[in-house]
Amino acid sequence: MNDSIYTKIKTLPPLDDTVVRIQRLCADENSSIGDLTKIIEKDPMLTANILHSANSPLYGFSKEITAISRAISLFGMATIRGFALSSAIKKSFSINLEPYGITSHDFLSISIMQNALMYNWYSKIKPKDLEILSPASFMIEVGKIVLANEISESGKINDFKDQLKNVTHPSDLATIETNMFGITNEDITAKIFEQWNLESELVGSIQFANDPDAAPKHIVEYAKALKVVKTAVNIFGQLDDTSIQNSLMLLDEYGFDHDTFLMAVAKVKDNL
Repeated sequence: MNDSIYTKIKTLPPLDDTVVRIQRLCADENSSIGDLTKIIEKDPMLTANILHSANSPLYGFSKEITAISRAISLFGMATIRGFALSSAIKKSFSINLEPYGITSHDFLSISIMQNALMYNWYSKIKPKDLEILSPASFMIEVGKIVLANEISESGKINDFKDQLKNVTHPSDLATIETNMFGITNEDITAKIFEQWNLESELVGSIQFANDPDAAPKHIVEYAKALKVVKTAVNIFGQLDDTSIQNSLMLLDEYGFDHDTFLMAVAKVKDNL
């Protein structure tokens, strides 16, 4: 790995105590909605951030969610964990995505849209898998923050932007990142999560999201699902005709059903 990027990852602050406690509680099969509610409500800023994410129109809920307990009931503990990790990212990083041609608002919107698509899709086919896929889909773009900083510091913004001009597919972006820095933003995200001692399935599903067939067997389907979602929603297109068609091709390749995915796409698009 690029030494500068490695140093940036190693010097990241640890997750704060509240998020660590949320992690532990979500991993405990005997924990309850009440247990999680008590932890979150002790942190007013985290409570506000989670409720802000939960009330995104992309999830399609008709009434405003005003209580953490209600948010947990609707989304499940795994998705709430994703919201909490997203809040931790905002605290840990100064977000400047200029090299990628997007704003911090764009970045956060794309992350929520990816999560909303995954949530609406997998809640209908394998809701148990959302324990990994919900936080993973929310956080898969995090490595771009570190890589954008490295691009800026190394004086390669113009070179990077020039190479992005004709790119329309996230797999081509991964090639550019690898050629320039020897690492993709997904690899960086995985390293950050490894640094934070998150579970290996979460780390691995993100690490292999560009090449699911190379993943260990127990995380292959996670990686495939992530690749489908990040093909449908990315910095080049968010559920436009091209990105949806590219995703449908992956669904065929991986043996996923079209109808359930397209229903999830429609629900997210209806609430854009």
